[in-house]
Amino acid sequence: MAGGKTEGRHDQASGLDKRPPVDVLRVLADGQKAAAAVVDAALGDIAAAARLAADALLSGGRLVYVGAGSSGLMAMADALELPGTYGIVHDRIVILLAGGAASLQDLAGGYEDDRDLALGDASAVSIDARDCVIAVSASGSTPYALAISSYAKEKGARVVALANNPGAALFEGADVSILLATPPEVISGSTRMGAGTAQKIAFNMFSTLVGIHLGHVHDGHMVNLKTDNIKLKRRACRIVCDISGVGLDEAERLLARSEGSVKTAVLLAAGVQDAGAAQEALDRSGQSLRRALEALG
Repeated sequence: MAGGKTEGRHDQASGLDKRPPVDVLRVLADGQKAAAAVVDAALGDIAAAARLAADALLSGGRLVYVGAGSSGLMAMADALELPGTYGIVHDRIVILLAGGAASLQDLAGGYEDDRDLALGDASAVSIDARDCVIAVSASGSTPYALAISSYAKEKGARVVALANNPGAALFEGADVSILLATPPEVISGSTRMGAGTAQKIAFNMFSTLVGIHLGHVHDGHMVNLKTDNIKLKRRACRIVCDISGVGLDEAERLLARSEGSVKTAVLLAAGVQDAGAAQEALDRSGQSLRRALEALG
């Protein structure tokens, strides 16, 4: 049976259910803060993981997020945000959540223990050497995550392992291991709490750095966002205004000429002749808006 800190006893757990509600919440809040603090020790590994992931995408591979239970939900949340935030096309992002849609109704089911299910899922998406697999498990011993990680290594894929227990089995053979050594949960074993908080922070940082490596962030703006609703269309206008200095009306006109592409609209504002020439400039710059603008002089 998996043990470690994720199954340990919190030093303030005794008598917790007899305390006043605000005192309970204070203990819970302190637990969240303590969990968040452990991410600092993993910054170097998160950076290495983001570089692997970006290189996989740049080489035509995919990011394959793998997890079960609440850890799987953290992975899924990160994966689902990437197309909208950074314009990464959907077929370059794969989510392998143990049990799939069924687990969203029965998250604590036995899917996470099913190695055959894991191997079937991995085979179905044809993981290969171009891909980067990001596997997460709070304990680091979840059979579903372990089986897919082993499968991915056999296929030559890069593997990033993220777990909350030192010495986790998931780290064995991984190209990058991210240890988030969270303290015992206030509610023992409830890793959706502190462990989940640390995982969410680490995933946020990981995917943001991937976006930066891909050239999709400029001065804190998401310049490759997908403008598929009113809010995001307005955001795109503000981004074009902020970077290029044009007014809102002009930003809207430029975005219309660029079919909603912020990068293209900014280059048009900088004097590039048309959307085709802007795309050529971006291709030469490796999709980096900054390098494309610098090349214009």
